[in-house]
Amino acid sequence: MWILRSSPPSPFGRKVKIGAALCRLSDRFRIEATDTTDPADPVRRDNPLGKIPTLILEDGTALFDSRVILEFLDDQAGGGVILPTGAERFLALTLQALADGVMDAALLQVYEKRWRAAEIQLRPWMDHQAGKVERGLAALEASPPALPARPHVGHTALACALGYLDLRFEGTWRADHPKLVKWLDDFSAAVPSFEATRAH
Repeated sequence: MWILRSSPPSPFGRKVKIGAALCRLSDRFRIEATDTTDPADPVRRDNPLGKIPTLILEDGTALFDSRVILEFLDDQAGGGVILPTGAERFLALTLQALADGVMDAALLQVYEKRWRAAEIQLRPWMDHQAGKVERGLAALEASPPALPARPHVGHTALACALGYLDLRFEGTWRADHPKLVKWLDDFSAAVPSFEATRAH
């Protein structure tokens, strides 16, 4: 059995869990809670970067990051399940890159507050990251991606990005992005694993 090193709040870990469910591979691994700040956590042995998610295969091979793991899961499922083929593949990967960028920028804001006392937090840095989130959401609100019967990695990444903004930023994005609110509601209704992987 594979091992997925992750943490419930991680949006990138959530991407993998949802991707596994869409590929019908959730029963192929067990999840081991990971503390990336703990020097003794096994994730640092498996992934030199000490980052999550990291997937450990039965032969000990470690796969990371979430994009690589999703490629692996799609391959294990026979291909073309969560990663389209042809021209649509690159649209899916670009949407995933945009959503991942929103998640990265949101995480950097969270880390700035977590690791620095309020009096030494860098406001220009925080504003720089917030601007990435705002521009990403504005672009997606202007043209929300169509949601097909079989969601791909881009849709999953976007749902996880919006879910993370709900978790860490109290859903403040919702007031100015009604189309994305509806999009996320539709995704949640179509993909039960989205609600099942929600961090509380």
